[in-house]
Amino acid sequence: MIRFRSSSIRSLSPEMKCTVRLLDDSEISCHIQRETKGQFLIDHICNYYSLLEKDYFGIRYVDPEKQRHWLEPNKSIFKQMKSHPPYTMCFRVKFYPHEPLKIKEELTRYLLYLQIKRDIFHGRLLCSFSDAAYLGACIVQAELGDYDPDEHPENYISDFKIFPKQSQKLEKKIAEMHKNEFRGQSPAVSEFNLLLKAYSLETYGVDPHPCKDSTGTTTFLGFTAAGFVVFQGNKRIHLLKWCDVYKLKFEGKTFYVFGAQKEKKAVLSFHTSTPAACKHLWKCGVENQAFYKYAKSSQIKTMSSSKIFFKGSRFRYSGKVAKEVVEASSKIQREPPEVHRTSITQSRSSPSLNKQLIINMEPLQPLLPSPCEEEEVPLDEGIQLPKEDEISVPVTSSSPVKDTGENVDLAIEHEEKMKEEPLTISELVYNPSASLLPTPVDDEIDMLFDTCPRAENEKDDTDSFEELEADENAFLIAEEEELKEARRALRWSYDFLMGNIEVNAFVKSFSRLLLVGLGLLLFVFPLLLVLLESDLQISFLHEIRQTPEFQQFHIEYYCPLRQWVACKINFIRDMLGSF
Repeated sequence: MIRFRSSSIRSLSPEMKCTVRLLDDSEISCHIQRETKGQFLIDHICNYYSLLEKDYFGIRYVDPEKQRHWLEPNKSIFKQMKSHPPYTMCFRVKFYPHEPLKIKEELTRYLLYLQIKRDIFHGRLLCSFSDAAYLGACIVQAELGDYDPDEHPENYISDFKIFPKQSQKLEKKIAEMHKNEFRGQSPAVSEFNLLLKAYSLETYGVDPHPCKDSTGTTTFLGFTAAGFVVFQGNKRIHLLKWCDVYKLKFEGKTFYVFGAQKEKKAVLSFHTSTPAACKHLWKCGVENQAFYKYAKSSQIKTMSSSKIFFKGSRFRYSGKVAKEVVEASSKIQREPPEVHRTSITQSRSSPSLNKQLIINMEPLQPLLPSPCEEEEVPLDEGIQLPKEDEISVPVTSSSPVKDTGENVDLAIEHEEKMKEEPLTISELVYNPSASLLPTPVDDEIDMLFDTCPRAENEKDDTDSFEELEADENAFLIAEEEELKEARRALRWSYDFLMGNIEVNAFVKSFSRLLLVGLGLLLFVFPLLLVLLESDLQISFLHEIRQTPEFQQFHIEYYCPLRQWVACKINFIRDMLGSF
């Protein structure tokens, strides 16, 4: 068992046990001290794997309030953990590679493959039915090898839990592709094909943070190599590229994203469940922006959560950026280390362990109305529900299913009645190319008036067609002029409100600075009076009085000022006495 010791005098402090769960659910235990920093633990795990491309990975832990955190490498582990030892953490992919083709070593690709497999299993990687079958076939080929009718029974896919909700239709499609399309592929090739397919999906690398937008709608925020993304249900509704995001901020439970799109400013606000969740979201955004946006780590600046002086959290990403990691990978020259793969049956842990691993990690799910809401919310205002023959119906048991006559028909009929939310969304409902909606900007102010209904003509039927047409044209012209005036008034109000927001922020910052200055003055002024006028023989006061600088200030400035003030007071007193 490894023990990390510090070179300081306090190295004799008690040791604490720390257990790290790896991507295949195996565990490594070690003993740490109070001064041991997070980087030592990360290096220990990477040395265990003989991993050189380690900047993509990190260690995650969950505090007693069920809030997730990434272990900061430059801080003491003991100071970061809010629970009592022994500590339990997880080794995970922190930054998903922007281009899997540029990963140099097979070992790194295998660890990324394990992370993608976990994302699929926990419902964080959304895909269509055909993509789900392809991903499942890649996993089966990598774990089992070529199809062998002597070793693999008819429903052998049912033995493996690849997706959280797995239908017989999906299992048959996976088995068909495994038999016919993946024969001859080595585990490394199958794993690489899975990475390429996962990289093409919208939710690749998305670690969903549940929150609510300004309208109270449940949304999931994520950070990818492309930028900041927002999902509602299974659809991506916002994408701000990192080059267009110029500030991330949080205040309490509210998270702000300041960006620009089409040369216009946009401010998005979201509300989390707790202030700790909001701070974690902010730190994840700062780290991902620094990792993917900058060309050199020397360009990274310390970020503050607020503009207000002497207030707010400050945080700086201290690792390498993506370009530096790719450059370092290209310079690796060594014999590739041996990859010890774990079979799919061995890598699955008990239900209790899986429950612990996904604490506070809600998967992206389609927004399907509950039975009590179906009568209140019309279908045309929500997300289109998939047809029953287009979704993969979940199978609740992981044991093999025998395809025999009436039992299969009854099982399928029972599953169709359950209508559970599927993981695999049909291609008609979830189309990646059609799911991107633009971030709302100022243009929507103009769009408010694009669909104004035309007023009906209220003239008598005895009027001629020419008179009706002339009146209608005049009315439309007048209405258009009114709409233009309304647009100008609304745009002026919008600009005025945005200006007030900036002014209010400046006034708040200035007022806080003024209060801090007054507080310091109220503290310093009495101290000066005690030093200059009192005869208190306190050691530190006596030492200050004996300094040359203080004596010079007392003789050259304070004494003349006191005499001048005394003269003025006596003069005013004499003037008042004469009256």
